Amino acid sequence: HPAQRAAMPAQSQSGGPSVAFEAVAKTYTGGVRAVDGVTLHVEGGEFVALVGASGSGKSTLLKMINRLHEPGEGEIAIGGEPVSDSPPHELRRRIGYVFQNIGLFPHMNVAENIAIGMRLTGQKRNDARVAELLELVELPADFARRMPDALSGGQRQRVGVARALAAEPKLMLMDEPFGALDPLTRDTLGQSVRAIHERLGLTTIMVTHDMAEALLLADRILVMEAGRIVADASPHGMLTGKGGAAADALVAVPRDQAHALSRIEAGE
Repeated sequence: HPAQRAAMPAQSQSGGPSVAFEAVAKTYTGGVRAVDGVTLHVEGGEFVALVGASGSGKSTLLKMINRLHEPGEGEIAIGGEPVSDSPPHELRRRIGYVFQNIGLFPHMNVAENIAIGMRLTGQKRNDARVAELLELVELPADFARRMPDALSGGQRQRVGVARALAAEPKLMLMDEPFGALDPLTRDTLGQSVRAIHERLGLTTIMVTHDMAEALLLADRILVMEAGRIVADASPHGMLTGKGGAAADALVAVPRDQAHALSRIEAGE
């Protein structure tokens, strides 16, 4: 979508940081091992999708990056700096975080909700910056005065992305960000997020249970099963069988749907 990217404000900065996991594990009360010894390196600037069934450990792994969950074992580093070196509130100021139910404050208008992200870094509300962020997420400037209940689900999620970007993070974490949206809105917003990733030079890690979404948006797909990374490949690699049995089972769903649609279109 080059036309979309060309319309965005010129905010491109240096590339996003790497994210490294070294023997990271997390065991919950009752002995459930949600993450089981993950060692992984995400390159700066990559768009990585974490895919797996519910309970596979993907959201837990993501939330350990910004210390919403603390690792029980191992170490995570962002740009070579262990996340444990910074207090959680300082660490989170440098990381954008978008989740499924974005949680806009209902008593605040859009501009005030976005400005919360600015206050995290000690900035005062800046209406020009709010307008720039609204343009970045493809919302009209006059949305700044609207209340969240006047927005559609997709528009609210775009405001959530703008809020996450307000502090100019270079690392974006997304936990099922489009899961509550209808398919058309989900597709459009996914394309917008990918364009923002490119425009701002971010490192993006997105959790999704939807393999089709991962194949269409990510540079690299990691499949989790029982707390472990069981496949690591590009979308092309996944589609050509390089991800192994667990990945093949996930790829089979959108592939079979595409074949069925082709047959219907052909009148078979």
